[in-house]
Amino acid sequence: MESQIAQLPVQDRIWAWVQTNPRQVLWGAGIAIGLGIVIAYIIYAHNQKEITASEVLSNVGAGQAVGREPSPNEAQDYLKVATEYPSSSAGARATVLAAGDLFVQGQFDKAKAQFQRFAREHRDSPFISQALLGIAACDDALGKTNEAISGYRLVLDQRPSEAVVPQARFALGRLYEGQNKPDLARDYYDQVAQNNNAGSLALDAQTRLEDLRLKYPALFQAPAPPAPASAPFKIEPAPAPAATNAVPAPTLTNRNVEPAAPPRAQTPPPLPTNSAAPKANP
Repeated sequence: MESQIAQLPVQDRIWAWVQTNPRQVLWGAGIAIGLGIVIAYIIYAHNQKEITASEVLSNVGAGQAVGREPSPNEAQDYLKVATEYPSSSAGARATVLAAGDLFVQGQFDKAKAQFQRFAREHRDSPFISQALLGIAACDDALGKTNEAISGYRLVLDQRPSEAVVPQARFALGRLYEGQNKPDLARDYYDQVAQNNNAGSLALDAQTRLEDLRLKYPALFQAPAPPAPASAPFKIEPAPAPAATNAVPAPTLTNRNVEPAAPPRAQTPPPLPTNSAAPKANP
């Protein structure tokens, strides 16, 4: 019998096992149904928690008038929502909003602590770039220039395509300009000015560039074209003397040299005789 079952297709073998083990099937079905109910309830409770947290957050935000500085109570209300709903997206937004309110109020240390809390607890949140920018801005406001520069550059390194990038670049340009590094400031201002999505910040960057142009005109001059490359001066080696088969003349010395004979005295030639001359008379 067992050998015949083993030869059946898989679905037939499963059905055969179900028919021979009805009690196990009932237990398994009950467990599966129970797990399904628990999972469904967890999902429902989570969704309800998200809805409730969003409603509470909306009620807190509804009390803020546009253009009005937030009061300390509003920041505390945001923090309360973040504490009561820590794992919800509304709680994460509440943390960022509370940090932003504290920053506007000038409580930079407390604002930085909330931005850092958000960065630790919500690394995968779409608001993480705002939290990183907020940390750098708090250091900037506290006069911690080196920390602020590192924070702004962290935004550029980790979130190069986020909407907060122009703000980080403009802030870097301003800080480098304050450190008397106009070349670096020019580069960051120029990147913001060329960004079509920077909005009014691009106009501010252009204004900063004009100020730098007046103060440091040499930074905006076009570089001179490179001189044409010339062949290096080469010293050719002197040619080797040509080989010759001539035997060098011997050097004369006084040894074994016969003295030269004195020249002979030359006798004058005989005078010619005139045979035609007359003879003298006797």
